[in-house]
Amino acid sequence: MSETLNAAEMARMHGWDSEVLLRTVADSVPALWAYYATRSSRCLFASKSYAQAYGLEPDALIGRTARDIVGEALWEELQPRIARVMAGETVSYTRRHLGADGESCMMETTLSPHGQQGVFVAMADVTRQWVVEQSMRQSEERLRKFFNATDEAIIFHRNGRVEDLNEATTRLLGYTLAESVGRVTLDFVGEEHRAQVEAYVLAGDDYAYEATVRHKDGRLVPVEIAGRTLEDAGGPYRIAVVRDISARKAAQERMEFLSLHDSLTQLPNRRHLMGRLAQALIDARRQHARAALLFIDLDHFKTVNDSLGHQAGDLLLCEMARRLRSAVPAPALSARLGSDQFAVVLPDIHNRGDAARVADRLLADMRAVFHIEGTPLSLSPSIGIAVFPEDGQGADELIRRADAAMHTAKEAGRGNRQFYAPGMEGRATEILSQERLLRDAVKQGAFELHYQPQVSIGDGTLAGFEALVRWKHPEFGLVGPAEFIGVAESRGLIADIGRWVLREACRQMKEWHDAGQPLVPVAVNLSALEFRQRDVAGDIAAVLQQTGLAPHFLEIEITESVLMQDPDAARATLVALRTLGVGVSIDDFGTGYSSLAYLKRYPINKLKIDRSFVMDTPGSDDDVAIVTAIVQLGRSLQLRTVAEGVETPEQLDLLRQLGCDLAQGYGISPPMDAARTRAWTEALPD
Repeated sequence: MSETLNAAEMARMHGWDSEVLLRTVADSVPALWAYYATRSSRCLFASKSYAQAYGLEPDALIGRTARDIVGEALWEELQPRIARVMAGETVSYTRRHLGADGESCMMETTLSPHGQQGVFVAMADVTRQWVVEQSMRQSEERLRKFFNATDEAIIFHRNGRVEDLNEATTRLLGYTLAESVGRVTLDFVGEEHRAQVEAYVLAGDDYAYEATVRHKDGRLVPVEIAGRTLEDAGGPYRIAVVRDISARKAAQERMEFLSLHDSLTQLPNRRHLMGRLAQALIDARRQHARAALLFIDLDHFKTVNDSLGHQAGDLLLCEMARRLRSAVPAPALSARLGSDQFAVVLPDIHNRGDAARVADRLLADMRAVFHIEGTPLSLSPSIGIAVFPEDGQGADELIRRADAAMHTAKEAGRGNRQFYAPGMEGRATEILSQERLLRDAVKQGAFELHYQPQVSIGDGTLAGFEALVRWKHPEFGLVGPAEFIGVAESRGLIADIGRWVLREACRQMKEWHDAGQPLVPVAVNLSALEFRQRDVAGDIAAVLQQTGLAPHFLEIEITESVLMQDPDAARATLVALRTLGVGVSIDDFGTGYSSLAYLKRYPINKLKIDRSFVMDTPGSDDDVAIVTAIVQLGRSLQLRTVAEGVETPEQLDLLRQLGCDLAQGYGISPPMDAARTRAWTEALPD
């Protein structure tokens, strides 16, 4: 008897049956087991759990074909896999299985060939694992969608090399994902910021900071970066969120530019000029050199604004700025100080002659004719020059003295240059003093109206008065408007003075009418600035109501420029005045830049012929022709004409022959205060 026993003999000795043992093992493990014959596809063995998955007992499966057990639809679906098993390949797959109880689960199935005899089938319920994996997959998919949906670039990197990035990063850098993965992250950083970025990563910092990244096309893009260190199975890694701040940087640069430059001309502004001038003086002091400041003011710029409007004035300023930039050599700085004033800093000159040559070039270039909206214009600059160190040690001092020299240039006839000389600052001080006194006069009502008669040329009868304001100056007595109206306009006092004149003229005329004096109108002048700043029609209506003067006894005199600055607003105001019953005259007619078209567009009653056209008549044929044309124009448009500045009987005779309606001037009467005006009126023949 052999000492060695095989497994079957040992099983029999212990009372074990191999089939019973196999079933016991199969039913004891969680997997579902079955064995099918290769040729017949019939089930030769099935664990209890396998049979129950199909709603049967194991004995009921034995001998049945796989096709019968799994059903026709699944059998057809399994054919490609079965073919692979028949070729000797082990095949695994996962599918949803609908149990006999109607519950579905995910089954992982493995088909293992057993030679040519059969196929082992092992099935395991992997529903829980599948759910977890699906959840993770969905989570990853959601993360990837968010990852790619954000406009901020997101980069994952480990040990300094890129592992992943989103679509925003590819747009920011210009590299695809495939081109980026594995590359050193510092390769994408601008050279000047690489040390900063490297130190930030090594320190594990997570604050936001600014740097630059280099796009694939070579340009540098300003960015804001915030990073954080995270952990996973592979160890620590970094996630970096990178935001393109190009727009923010551009806005900051624009704001910085505007803080130092004039928005209209794009020239440096006063703040920028003062900084550069201060630095130029520091450099000149250190190098024992000279520097100069040129203060430039455009002559008669206000006339352009008043005649052609502010848009034309702005175009002129831009053209002057262009000429400044072209005429002034580097490293000089040109700047706009405000309104029609400019300045030039010459940081390194050898002598005063260098500054004079630059000023002369500016005088030539800036007075050259150019065209604004089809109108040829030629404005000259007045230039004041102050030189460091002889004319001043600091920036403020040089500015002040160059300004004083500029005013001297204006007083010397305009369109020239003047170097600063001691004593010139007195004029600026005088202007400030005049402004202070004028403000006091406005508060105290320290003004007086004089009245100049207007008479009918045909019969010499009184036709009205023009009210002319005088300032009761505390030092110089009565001062005419030519001495203070300019200061009043530039210092914002003209509207208050204009309201006083209007109210006093209406009050005085009402008083004279009530006393039995001739019922004639009074004319009051309104400047273009007043017309823009005040509610003219509203003010006049209020004054007429307060004083009780009938509206047809008030006339408003305006210049042509009033009508040209804002035609629609001017027309609305004049229509309102006509509705009130107030008359309107065009003063200084023929001296502006306007078009005659306004004469038929606006409700106007009179044209006043400027004294400059009357004073040389009848001796000047040209002036006679101009006066004749204005009178005929007025007659054709049914407008009355008034000649100003009439001083001689010959002038009066000429005007009578031409058919001019009214006249005023020293040849008739000078302007008189209220008492003398009343006496003059009472002396008129009945």
